[in-house]
Parts: sequence; structure tokens; C-alpha cells
Amino acid sequence: MKKARDCHTLLKTFRTNFATLQNPTHYKMDPSERYSFNPVLRWNPQVEDYFIKAYGAQHFSRISKALTHPSCYSCIRVNTLKSTSDAVIEKLLTIMQDSGFKKAADCVDSHKTDATVDSDIAQKLEHSVKESNINQNSDACGKVVLGQNEDIARAMKESLQDRTISKCLVPGLEYVVFVKGSGPHTIDYGYAPGKPPKEVIVSRKCAEAVLRGAQVWIIYVPGVMACSAHVEKGDVVAVSVAIEQPGVDGKWGLGITRGTVMHGLETGKKLIYPYYSERGGLYIGQGTTMMSRAGTFRVTEGIAVDMNNRIFKLPSFYDVLEGEIFLQNLPSIVTAHALDPQKGERILDMCAAPGGKTTAIAILMRDEGEVVAVDRSHNKNREFPWMMEPAAHVLEDKTVNSITDLYTANFPLEVMDIQKLAAEMGLNCITTYKLDALKAVCRRNESNDISTKYCSKDNVCESIQGSDDTRLHEERVSSTATEGLTAVMTCTENVSNEKGNERTYISKAEIRKNKQKMRNGPGRNQSLGGRVENSKGFFPNSFDRVLLDAPCSALGLRPRLFAGEETIVSLRNHGKYQRRMFDQAVQLVRPGGVIVYSTCTINPGENEALVRYALDTYKFLSLAPQHPRIGGPGLVGGCEFPDGYVEEWLRPGEEELVQRFDPSSPLNTIGFFIAKFIVGSKDS
Repeated sequence: MKKARDCHTLLKTFRTNFATLQNPTHYKMDPSERYSFNPVLRWNPQVEDYFIKAYGAQHFSRISKALTHPSCYSCIRVNTLKSTSDAVIEKLLTIMQDSGFKKAADCVDSHKTDATVDSDIAQKLEHSVKESNINQNSDACGKVVLGQNEDIARAMKESLQDRTISKCLVPGLEYVVFVKGSGPHTIDYGYAPGKPPKEVIVSRKCAEAVLRGAQVWIIYVPGVMACSAHVEKGDVVAVSVAIEQPGVDGKWGLGITRGTVMHGLETGKKLIYPYYSERGGLYIGQGTTMMSRAGTFRVTEGIAVDMNNRIFKLPSFYDVLEGEIFLQNLPSIVTAHALDPQKGERILDMCAAPGGKTTAIAILMRDEGEVVAVDRSHNKNREFPWMMEPAAHVLEDKTVNSITDLYTANFPLEVMDIQKLAAEMGLNCITTYKLDALKAVCRRNESNDISTKYCSKDNVCESIQGSDDTRLHEERVSSTATEGLTAVMTCTENVSNEKGNERTYISKAEIRKNKQKMRNGPGRNQSLGGRVENSKGFFPNSFDRVLLDAPCSALGLRPRLFAGEETIVSLRNHGKYQRRMFDQAVQLVRPGGVIVYSTCTINPGENEALVRYALDTYKFLSLAPQHPRIGGPGLVGGCEFPDGYVEEWLRPGEEELVQRFDPSSPLNTIGFFIAKFIVGSKDS
């Protein structure tokens, strides 16, 4: 017993010393200041210096502040093959009226009486876009007057100001609907001198989900890090966030372990309680516990807290109007427009999961043509998934973000999700493959071996083994006549059975199997979305347009409460990885085609530096104007690092041919970047 008491005393002393070293001076916070939401985004010092050089100290401070808050609105893309924005607005108003999100009368009345305002704003936007286009056409460098984009942003903000639901008024984006949220709200946590409220501390990822408006605003057991003593089921608790802090060794750490007892007072019995000052200004709302403290840390799943009073209130559209709407960030929607897909074209989405941009492209094509969607079926960036309920990781990210990328942020990024989403939206032109984008190009094999090489109609590489070339050729010609396919040379193996209509050779056994399927109906694995084919790549010049929404550092996603994990080295590594992927994209698109490159980061090394690499490496590439253009200009110049490394960005005249979405701008979007390239003759 004595040894146990000694160990307990030693542990208390260690915690006290740790807290003292991390916080050598304790600032006495006023309760109103403490029980608030006023986070300061922490960065790696070298990364912070780099961004200050890129943006300027004041501008970067505004960006950092904006990143800690969710967007003030949700952005909904309407599936125009199934519905219209007006019909969706009416349905959403009814749903929100029933859910009590806002007084229904306010929603409906504002929607009915704002037609004149909508018309005025639409005229402003149309005039602004026309002027922008005139400037682009009249200037060889594609320059645009900066004020045009500001006019669009102001008009959009005006359209959101007094209405809960409104239609986007940018020409070409009328099928986009905005749903306004509110916050930050001031919450009375029930503090009294000497009697602080009971608290629950959640993980950072869980807190970001709550701020984003994920699902129905509940906190699952895995997201709870610590809580006050004597918390019982049904208690009203203040919910705060555990965010990484700088340690004495220069590394980041929480300084607490899961299950720690939290105290509402700073000191007691000459002991400085751990993690007291660290959570000041990091209160995200108030909730009701669904379990006792003991129950919360005894089980591994279940609902721990019902967040019924949040500082940011965004309507949840989880499981609402499936197939008719898709929650997506505005810059992501603009990316699909920048690609400008046309009916009948063959388009590649290189990093497609979870399918938001893939389906947007297919809808813009009116489901006519072919959209090939590939992904490695892993997280696009390290932001997903966060620790919430393990069972909730089924239905993409990737990517947003405000609630507009709830679909991306809440679920694992898998190719199968694209199939499910396409089926839900009634899209038939999307073909999915599991493929590493770094191995997207399939080289023609000139060697003669026992394996005869062929390629399907969509230039997906395949190989069919055989010993009798003549017999195989006759069977292939026969099956080709039956299926309407053309046999050409290929270089990989094995296409799955349910894709028999896309291959040049079908065995007699498979024909019998297909006849049986026609009689009995498809089995579970043969249904749409049941399986995902592997691919070993595509032939060069086999696509009209390629979208590379590259895996990135995701430093533009919001809300974000910590950014210290990225270093200068890791940011450079992101850039190297993206250049390798871009090299693949260049080979896959035909001369005269289009490449659109996008990221959800504010890092110039992954944005403007990639554009510089592309233009300097491939002389047949040129930047092209984008429509609609609602983002801001890119960064011109470059940055020299202390180690002598020089990073080059855009050159004068190029900045207006890209779109950079600034989280601190009036558009109130995530941080995002879009560049569009026209592919010239590769022979030159």
C-alpha cells in the first residue's frame, strides 16, 4: 500500500511539474473569456514563417483565424438530372420547418419576398462576369480586374444575408443552393464563483466534426478524452477541446491521457490541476450526457453526449434528399466547371474518391460520355477519418471543410463509395477502378511472349493467356461481333467477370454464366457497387480531359483547430508527390485536351509551385482561363528558404489564370486552388 501511495504521489508531482513547465505563468481568465470559443491556430514555427513570407503577417493572421471557424453556410449541389434548385429549396424549407432549425415563417417569407433582391443581385453578377470575360478576351495574358471577383463575393454575401436558403446567383451555378448557418453564439455555461460547470473534454477531431455540423451533433464515446468527476447520465455539461500543446522537448502533445479527471478550478490543495488554462477559450457548446463518467470510459462505442446547444449552428442534411442533392464545397463545384466537360468525351478523374467531383462532371455531361474514376482507396490526406464512432465510417473528404464537405469528412475514401454515389444519383457513365495514380500510365509491351495482348474499348490494359493464338483470335473476333467491341493491343491481366461486355474475349463458360445471370438476376457481388475492378493503367493520350484533385496537406480545410503537424520537410514531400502524379496526367491526356489541377491547401508549394513546374517542364502546356471565375489571383514570385532551397511560384501575367480561394475572403469558403492547362502538340 505504501508503495502504491508513493507512486501516486510521484505521478501527481510529475503532472504538476509538466503543467508548470508548459505554463510557467498562469493568466487569470475572466469567466466570460474562459468559457468562450476563441481558438488560436498553432503552426510549426518554420511553416508559420514561410506562410508569413508568402501572404504577409496580417493576411496570414486573418487566414489562420478564418480556418478555426466553419463556413457560415452549407453549399448544396443539386442533381439536375433528377430535380431543380427551386424544387430542392421548397423541400428543404419543409424539412427545416419540421426540424425546427429556424422559424419556418422566416424561411418561407424571406424566400417568397426576395425575388426582386435576387433579380438585382443576379444582374450585378452577370454584369461582373461579362466584364471579367471581356478583360480576359482582350488581354493576351488573360488579366482580370481584381474588383470583379470582389463584386461577386459581395453580391453572394448579400444574397445570404437575410435568407436561410438561397440560390447561387453566379451565372452557370444556378443549380447550387446555399443554406445559411449561424454563430458563433454566446452560451451561458452556468458558471458561478467557486462552482464551475461540469465538463467533458473531447478530442480535436471530434470537436472539428461538431463545429462542422456533422450528422446530428452527437459525440461518440471514442471522441471523449476526459471529464469532470461525478458526471452522471443526464447531466448538463460544458464541452471543451483537447488541443496539442508544445512540450518541453519541442514536440507537440496533449499532456493528458484518456480518462483523466478534469477540474473546473485552476488549483486545489496547493496543486496546479492539469490542462486547466489550455482549454480556456476552447468551449464548443453545451450538451447532455448520455452515459455516466464510469460508463463512458468503460465501453468502446455508443453516444456519450448529445450536443443540444452549439456555438455554431449549421443544419444537418445527413440522409436527406438522397440522390437529389450533394453537400459539397463551392470551390469543388467550380473545379468541375473549370474542366468544362462535354457530352461524349472520355474523362479521367485521377483521385476520385469519394466521388463528389466525379458525379459533378458526369452531371455536367448530362450522363453522356464516359467518366473513368480511379483511386487507391485510402485517405486523400491525413485529416480523415477522425476519432468518432467506428461504426459511422460507412456510408467520401479527402474533402472541406465546412458542413459542405460532411460527406467527404465523415467516411473513408473508397472507390466503392463512388459506385454507390453514382447509383444513388442515377448516373450510368461512370466507370470505377482501383488504381494508384502514380501508376496510371500503361506502357505498350513490344515483346512477343506466349500471352497475347489486347485492350478493351476504353483502353484499360488487360491480357488474356492462351497457347493457341489462332483459336483465341477467332473466339475474340466472334465475341467482339457479339459485344460490339474492337480488339487492340494491351498489357495487363484479368478483367472481372461482371465487366465482360468491355473485353474482347469471353469464354464459353462465361457466356453460360451470363445467360444464367440473365435468367436469375444479378447476384450480390454482381450488383452495381458490389465490386471494384483493379486496373494496371491506361494508354497515353487516351483521355480528352483529366482532373487531378491531388492528395495534399489539406491546410485549407476548416474548421481546423491545430496545424502544427506539418513541417517544411513534409510540405516539400507533398509537392514532390504531386509532381509525380501530374507527370502521369500529362501523359494520359491527348493533344488538344485539358488538365485541371486542384488542391484544398493554402500552401504555395503545392499550388503555384506545381504550376511553375508544369509550365517549365512541359513546354506544350499553357494556362487557360477558367469559367466561372469567382476565386482570387495566385501568388507571384517565390520564396528562398534558410537552407538555400528556392521555390518559384507564378510569373507576372499568370496570377489571373488560376483561382485561389482564400478562407478569409468574403466568399467564406475553404482554402482551395485551381489551375487549368491546355495541352498543345506533344511532338513540338
